[in-house]
Amino acid sequence: MVKGDKRVIRGWTMYDWANSVYSLTITSAVFPIFYAAVTHRDEADLVLDTYGIPAQSLYSYALSAGFLLVALISPILSGIADSTGQKKSFLKAFCYLGAASCAGLFFFSMEDLWLGLLLVMLACAGFSGSLIFYDAFLPEIAEKKDHDRISARGYTMGYIGSVLLLIINLAMVMKPGLFGIPDRDGLPARITFITVGLWWAGFAQLAFRVLPEDQYGRKPQGNIIANGYRELRKVWKELQSTKRLNSYLMAFFVLNMGIQTVMYLAVTYAKEEIKDVDANGAVVAISDASLIISILLIQLVAVVGAFLFVWLSKRFGNIGALMIGASVWVLLCVAAYSIQWAHEFYLLACGVGLVMGGSQALSRSTYSKFLPETIDHASYFSFYDVSFYVSTVLGTFAYGLVYQLTGDLRNTVIIIGSFFVVGLILLLMVPRREVAVVKAEE
Repeated sequence: MVKGDKRVIRGWTMYDWANSVYSLTITSAVFPIFYAAVTHRDEADLVLDTYGIPAQSLYSYALSAGFLLVALISPILSGIADSTGQKKSFLKAFCYLGAASCAGLFFFSMEDLWLGLLLVMLACAGFSGSLIFYDAFLPEIAEKKDHDRISARGYTMGYIGSVLLLIINLAMVMKPGLFGIPDRDGLPARITFITVGLWWAGFAQLAFRVLPEDQYGRKPQGNIIANGYRELRKVWKELQSTKRLNSYLMAFFVLNMGIQTVMYLAVTYAKEEIKDVDANGAVVAISDASLIISILLIQLVAVVGAFLFVWLSKRFGNIGALMIGASVWVLLCVAAYSIQWAHEFYLLACGVGLVMGGSQALSRSTYSKFLPETIDHASYFSFYDVSFYVSTVLGTFAYGLVYQLTGDLRNTVIIIGSFFVVGLILLLMVPRREVAVVKAEE
């Protein structure tokens, strides 16, 4: 396969379109509200009290377990994928695991609480695991000079596709009669989980149809687990000897702690700290409808942000553009600490969307561009994605710990802001020139 094939690149970006509905409908919008409604009934609280664990903690633990599962198994799986040429097979397996788990949330109830939480974990693992093998295709299908643009295009497709399905899902929840859905037992919300699974698995076929099966002609030989371990060990040694890539990975780790904490917990923060005024002029907590509007704003503005940072990378280089992004994140944290009202939160959401879209797209493409000449892309991206997931767990844990110790949710903004300050310093330390890779023996 020749790099730069437009048909292959279009197909690759369609996987972003396919899987991003998980992030928006399941992680951010519909499922968290549905979960709260199911678990906050009086009888539900009694059930949860028997385990001594609050409902929201159980949900966060399920997500953490999904991230941890992927962090533990993905390195060896990526080594196997590289040594056997089965990268697309692993991508499919994680995709179908995630899509089926999302659809299975249709059956979520207090009576099957632990099954539901298992599905939450598996959906998270399916989404997270598939990204390792999906991202690893980028350096195989495109030249380095095009990585920023194509990565941004993928994220843009994801933002647009996820917003489109979310609008349909919100219409199903708010006006179920238009779809012929009975408005009882949370059925409209539960059906949206099926639509996520079908959308994810269905549109993924457009990517699976064009992505190469075995780009480098590697075939399974001998003990595939042992070979996978050797492949991983070789890549780890190479990574350690690559100063530029290693330095960038450390900076990305810290920056991602801040970015993912904002993404996962911004709604929780707003629910507690942001106020609005109702029709009677009374001060009330920000409504669920307002929160969903802010989520949509973030997604739509992120489309602009993704391509804005492509332009910035051309003008200032990838590291320079990421430093601009980190600086803006610090300013947003300062603003988040002081805002009080819904209209201010909308403006903050626009700022978050602008820098979030650019930061995510450019982080992926920068790592891809910094890779040495190699065919072990899945193994290299496993370290990138493990950094992604471990930093997500640490960032969200720090958020909860600061709140627990201080009792003031606004103090969590200070710790998030510190992640971006440290990340900015680490970006300054990334070498601007390529450093020769000392090839490690297998």
